[in-house]
Amino acid sequence: MSNLHVKKTDRIASGFDVAYLSAANKTHQWSIADDIASTPGSPRLHYPMDFNGQSTRTPDNFSMEYDKKIEEIKNLLRSKREEEPIDRLMFVDAIQRLGVNHNFEELIETILRNYYESTSANICGFHTLHDVSLFFRLMRQHGYDISSDVFNKFKGDDGRFRGELQRDTRGLMELYEASQLRFEGEYTLDEAESFSSQNLNKYLADMDCSSCRLVTNKLQHPYRKSIGRLTTRYDFRGKNQWGKTLHELAAMDLRMRKSEYQKELFQVSEWWKELRIAENLSLARNQPLKWYTCSMAILIDDITLSEQRIELTKSITFIYLIDDIFDVYGSPEELVIFAEAVSKWDYAAVETLPDYMKLCYKSLLDTTNEIGYKIYEKYGYNPIDSLKTTWASLCNAFLEEAKWFASGNLPNATKYLENGKVSSGVYVVMVHLFFLLGLGGTCGSAIHLNDTSKLMSSVATILRLWDDLGSAKDEHQDGKDGSYIECYMKEHISLSTEQAQQHAIDLISSEWKLLNKECFNLNHVSTSSIKKAALNTARMVPLMYSYDENQGLPILEEYVKIMLFD
Repeated sequence: MSNLHVKKTDRIASGFDVAYLSAANKTHQWSIADDIASTPGSPRLHYPMDFNGQSTRTPDNFSMEYDKKIEEIKNLLRSKREEEPIDRLMFVDAIQRLGVNHNFEELIETILRNYYESTSANICGFHTLHDVSLFFRLMRQHGYDISSDVFNKFKGDDGRFRGELQRDTRGLMELYEASQLRFEGEYTLDEAESFSSQNLNKYLADMDCSSCRLVTNKLQHPYRKSIGRLTTRYDFRGKNQWGKTLHELAAMDLRMRKSEYQKELFQVSEWWKELRIAENLSLARNQPLKWYTCSMAILIDDITLSEQRIELTKSITFIYLIDDIFDVYGSPEELVIFAEAVSKWDYAAVETLPDYMKLCYKSLLDTTNEIGYKIYEKYGYNPIDSLKTTWASLCNAFLEEAKWFASGNLPNATKYLENGKVSSGVYVVMVHLFFLLGLGGTCGSAIHLNDTSKLMSSVATILRLWDDLGSAKDEHQDGKDGSYIECYMKEHISLSTEQAQQHAIDLISSEWKLLNKECFNLNHVSTSSIKKAALNTARMVPLMYSYDENQGLPILEEYVKIMLFD
């Protein structure tokens, strides 16, 4: 979440460096009309509109038609004969890709459980590379214990995938998708990713435009690592009897979501306006649309989590603001005072702070205390001690970085990354989410905050490394940018910048394997919401760091338009 674009080199200085601040503003670039949500007076936010420009007051006949579509899809799912198992699984996959699976969760689980329980040596009669790959992916995605050995049937005597599979584009795409759910040590799936991606790229030039676009999208945005609804316009495969009905349901579902999300965005922008922090910290980011988009993406799976999205956005807002205080405003001495004040969590500490820090500090305490009390009212316990601790840890991590960059003495790559995981802001987000979702209570909860530590660590590592990679590409750095890349190159002086960046990319891949395994291990019904949130946080990261040549974020802009404005 934090450290988006502002680089740490030379950022801690006495007074303000005008040239530096100008450069920092460029790396803060964010469009959608310079974050339309920062102007709450916009009619689009006061009066959310549906697809047809009508008021979002949903008429009874719309609800009836929506419910009718759901029943049609359920009947189609039930009517699929057991002799057509792959068609049924493709139907389930399409439902998930279009983001309407929340209407069919029990039915989907029943279907998958029945397939899993009837699994035999030929895995339910699935024989082709496409069918076996889809079966494997759906089973593992839903927590069923399935071995990667199911792919051995596609290998030759030399232990490698058979050559005749190289032109099986449909099978290779699904094999690539399946490989994204691999765990550490699953070398068959490592090979599957390499084999599928190399051959798909190899034959791109021979494909027609439609197929080329489909394959390219699969390679760039595999389902496991992509945020919901963003890529379905390219990869949806329902061309039969259920395709039209499913598309109609998805359009209606998005229409209702848009209405809800716009209302939430309006509430967030009003809250932000009332804080008046943008006036107090004029050089800090003023991007409530982007902050809300983060929480919207993280909690995209459940439309009923409106309050949680709004409260989470408030926490994300302060991650950005405090990051800017450390990046742009504070002298080393002032930053020490600020970090100590956050650790004390005492309103009296306001008097020790410079004037420009006071409102932000007080608002942080007000907002977080209020979140804790709302959780208490809803679930019967107040997690304020955990919330205070995670904010103190974030500020101490920012302070540690500030000291490194002020002195010019960067640590080794391992120490940098450990601290960087905290300064990424992921722990703040996930700890708040954990309690906002009603987890960790004292009344016999099946999961406790410490149980999610590995989950949080993997997501934080993914974000930190993507941040450093993205910022380096954003500013065309040569590795001397105060990032993980620079720290790693100092230890490995023979490496080029490209080699160091590839090392970071490999680390991201390894963390995804660990994240997959941890999601699989946390296989209790009570953990479903936090697992989805963790995965979505990791999936959201590329949206925030996929820069174009103008340092813009086109994928993020596309997502915002799809979910809020188109």
